[in-house]
Amino acid sequence: MTDSQHFIANFTKKDKIIGVIGLGYVGLPIALELAKKFKVIGFDINQSRVDMMQKQNDPSNELPQTAFRDCDITFTADTEILKKATFYIVAVPTPVDEHNVPDLNPLTKASITIGKVIKKGDYVVFESTVYPGCTEEDCVPLIEQHSGLKYKEDFKVGYSPERINPGDKLHTLTKITKIVSGCDEEALENIAAVYDAIIEPGVFKATSIKVAEAAKVIENTQRDLNIALMNELSQIFSLMNIDTSDVLEAAGTKWNFLKFQPGLVGGHCIGVDPYYLTYKSNELGYKPQIILSGRSINDGMPHYIAKKVVRSLLGKGKNPSQCRALIMGATFKENVTDIRNSKVFDLYRELQDYHVEVEMTDPFASAQEVHEEYNVDLKKEATGKYDVIIVAVPHDAYKQLEENYFLNLAKEDGILVDIKNLYKSKISTLSYWTL
Repeated sequence: MTDSQHFIANFTKKDKIIGVIGLGYVGLPIALELAKKFKVIGFDINQSRVDMMQKQNDPSNELPQTAFRDCDITFTADTEILKKATFYIVAVPTPVDEHNVPDLNPLTKASITIGKVIKKGDYVVFESTVYPGCTEEDCVPLIEQHSGLKYKEDFKVGYSPERINPGDKLHTLTKITKIVSGCDEEALENIAAVYDAIIEPGVFKATSIKVAEAAKVIENTQRDLNIALMNELSQIFSLMNIDTSDVLEAAGTKWNFLKFQPGLVGGHCIGVDPYYLTYKSNELGYKPQIILSGRSINDGMPHYIAKKVVRSLLGKGKNPSQCRALIMGATFKENVTDIRNSKVFDLYRELQDYHVEVEMTDPFASAQEVHEEYNVDLKKEATGKYDVIIVAVPHDAYKQLEENYFLNLAKEDGILVDIKNLYKSKISTLSYWTL
């Protein structure tokens, strides 16, 4: 039996316990999958979330109750219970603040918590998205400080970036390759063995923790830049009176053309991760240009769309301050309940700045959460007639709608704005445009 096989056997026999810290859209799926094979402690500082999970309910509304079945897991907010673990996985949020500067507070608090519960011989694996170097330069010193233990000698550390895609039922945790890394060869092999037990395609062993951190942060940076290019092209083609979707369809016939679409870019990955890389780059004296340019374009799309909406209203001879707008969709992407960093609310505010009366509906979002987070009253359904209807999020429920649905909601000379190009072939009467 190899050393790594002996290591994993302790967890298989349930002599040792895995602890997952942070049970959001990343941490909970990992905890539940591991709990199908090992004994797991799921730890979260939010007691109300813990209460929900103890009743087999996912607070993020991503997982069904069946995902909790046959899982050897204890949900808790008590650090005394967390101390029983010997292998810790950290999956707390890593957002940015209002100035787009990385907010490491959740990660810092998690590292301090680990420092208070960790024992000699324990392992810690971070999954939260960070800039290269963060794990060993920011987190490890805090663990050392609060534990009195020595890194590499007394405890081992690794990094395995999360690749959870909310709403995606195809590329789920166990179906995609998992990157793993460790502070030394022994750590790498043992960490790989734990993840390999639940990941069907297997794991990819990165050459260092920094490499794994960098790989994660550029995955979403690359996507952000590709969407930014599409958003810039859509603005250029609009000035030329060219249909962007027609252009992309034509160009897409080339074998190596990357098929991205314009749209709003929010959420807690694509709209956030690039700022972690640019922050570290600036700290090292290099001012990134392409990455920040892409971020600027994508962050500016709500303003661009609102401005184009107002011009469309003026083109109909309407006074924007006397117009009603309906925004359909509030979540950051389709078919999820998550409203964090949704750029739809930026569009809402931009239209309000033009004194347009705006209403918003969404079949997935919680009206209470929307009010608490954005101070916006989410309507259960459309009320009356609107001068402009904006379909902002391509929920499956919206894809089935026909032109008559919108005609019944629209005032005379009403406008349909189809941000994600859902209805191009369906509209013949309404005034219509898309990006």
